[in-house]
Amino acid sequence: MASFRDLLSQAKSQITEIDPNEAESRLGASTFLDVRELDEYEQGMIPGAIFLPRGHLESKAENLLTDRAQPIVVYCASGVRSVFAAKTLQELGYTDVVHMAGGFGRWKDQGRPWITPQVLSPEQRNRYHRHLLLPEVGEVGQQKLLDSKVLLLGAGGLGSPAALYLAAAGVGTLGIVDMDIVDASNLQRQILHNMERVGERKVDSAKKTLTAINPDVNVVTYDVRFGADNILDILDGYDVVVDGTDNFPTRYLLNDASLLKRVPVVHGSIFRFEGQVTVFDPYNGPCYRCLLPEPPPPELAPSCAEAGVLGVLPGIVGSIQAIETIKVLLGLGDTLVGRLLSYDALEQSFRTFKVRRDPACPACGPDAGEIVIAEYDDLCMPHPR
Repeated sequence: MASFRDLLSQAKSQITEIDPNEAESRLGASTFLDVRELDEYEQGMIPGAIFLPRGHLESKAENLLTDRAQPIVVYCASGVRSVFAAKTLQELGYTDVVHMAGGFGRWKDQGRPWITPQVLSPEQRNRYHRHLLLPEVGEVGQQKLLDSKVLLLGAGGLGSPAALYLAAAGVGTLGIVDMDIVDASNLQRQILHNMERVGERKVDSAKKTLTAINPDVNVVTYDVRFGADNILDILDGYDVVVDGTDNFPTRYLLNDASLLKRVPVVHGSIFRFEGQVTVFDPYNGPCYRCLLPEPPPPELAPSCAEAGVLGVLPGIVGSIQAIETIKVLLGLGDTLVGRLLSYDALEQSFRTFKVRRDPACPACGPDAGEIVIAEYDDLCMPHPR
């Protein structure tokens, strides 16, 4: 019967070994794979390494290492587990795998670069466990969500479901802009609020609900009118804006500011039984004025207060906005940049329309003039320089 030393010697004869000096020369060109246990990983890691404990290697390697031809440097604490890990990866079909002799211990002792990683607490691992199971999210993605900042314009029909799901997902900072108070007529659709809070400021009610859902989330409230005098200051530092506004002047104003700040906007709108969602990524796709060069006449676009809206509809549209926001933050899938998703609740149907950048757009086109931040009137025409 073979001993452990026999197995180790046999495995070493079947793989390629490099020293830390050569390994360091491969930083940036190779994928570094850390196969230690979590308590070891928390004490320090090689910058940019992928963490995959040896015990999960066979079951999760294919999800984390999708290119079997990519060069991989495997390391552990002292250079034993990485030998067996490298051999296993070769058996799984990875063609360019080496193991680093001496492991992280030798790397660190020789003064090579290392960092202390951000890790989730045990409570967070339990809370976000279903996210951690997704290879596209995992611990790195969840940490990125916790470090992200999203601004929600409105704590109403669209802002309510979007805020609830973004808070539950662990988006670390949620800014909420709304200067209204909770009214009983809001409760048919604005699920952030309840009867006990009628008469309260909406931002205060929203903060109570969101912090009760997830104490990880920092809720920043802006109980102000969103206007030309403060829009740039409010947008500063946010990664994505979720647009739940319900009037054209504010939408055009947001479009101007997002172009200046280069902040993506996840736009949503609702009307009676219909809703629309798209993503405006400044200069990488169309802007709001490419989609709607000028607003329709008021008689063709009455507000929800005038025309009514099915209470469930903003829940669907706002939830799609939350999904698109997370996709933008994590770089997942195909976002709705350049596409308008239209939903009809009566037909229970979705349609997607292509939206292209307008080369003559006065806001984002190549010949567009300087963007001037100023209040819009009902015509919403571009401001002259």
